[in-house]
Amino acid sequence: MYRVVLIDDEQIIVEGLRRVIPWQEYQCEVVGTAEDAVSGAELIRDVHPHILFTDIRMPGQDGLAMLAGLRSEFPDLQVSVLTGYRDFSYAQEAIRLGVTRFLLKPSKLDEIREALGAMTERLRTLPAAGAEESDDSRRAGHYLVRHALAYMEQHYAEKLTLLEVADACYVSQWHLSKLLNGDTGKSFNDILNSLRIEEAKRLLADPSLRIGDIGEMVGYADTAHFARVFKKLTDMSANEYRRRL
Repeated sequence: MYRVVLIDDEQIIVEGLRRVIPWQEYQCEVVGTAEDAVSGAELIRDVHPHILFTDIRMPGQDGLAMLAGLRSEFPDLQVSVLTGYRDFSYAQEAIRLGVTRFLLKPSKLDEIREALGAMTERLRTLPAAGAEESDDSRRAGHYLVRHALAYMEQHYAEKLTLLEVADACYVSQWHLSKLLNGDTGKSFNDILNSLRIEEAKRLLADPSLRIGDIGEMVGYADTAHFARVFKKLTDMSANEYRRRL
C-alpha cells in the first residue's frame, strides 16, 4: 500500500479528500493529515509517505520553500498541489521543483483521481525514472540553498541557529547542513560568520561606533569571540582594519 499524507489549512478540504477519493482502488491509504507546512513536514519525517496532496498558500507559510524542502529531502515523494492561488509563474516554479500535478481549487474529482493515478504510476516505475528524480531533487536543493542564504542575510544579527534556518526551510538540520556544504563548500557557521564580519567591516567605517558595539550589532554577544572571528577571517584585528580604512 502507498502511504498518503494530506496537508491543507482548510479542514473541510482534508476531510473531503479523505472521504471522497477511493484510495483502495489505487493501493493507497491516508496515514496522516496536517493543517500547516511545519507540522506537515514533521509528519512526513515520521511516517515517510509515498504521496502528498498539499496546498502551498497557507497563512504564514512559504509554499515553494516547503515544496523544495520536501522534494530535496525526500526525492521519491510524489507531490500534487491543490491551491486556490492562480499565478502561472508560481505554478511553473512548483513544477520545476518536481510537482506531479498543480491543481486549482475547487478541483474536480476526476482531476484528483488522474493526479493520483499519475503519482502511483511514477512510483511503480521509480527505478527507471531515477535520473529524472535526481534532477528534480537537485533543482529543489539549489532552490532551498538560495532560500536559506536569503533567510540568513535577513537574520544574521540575531541569535541565529541552524535549527531555526532549517525550520524556515521545512527540512531537518542534517539535510540543510549537507545542502549548504554541497552548494557553497562552507558550513552553516562559516557562512554565518562571513555575513556578520562583512557587515562589521562596513560598520567599522563609522568612527562614532565602538568596536564592541559593532560586534553586538552583527550578532556577537561576546566581544572576545567577535575579535577572534574577525581576525581569523581578515588576518587583522578590528582596530587594525579601522586604522587602514
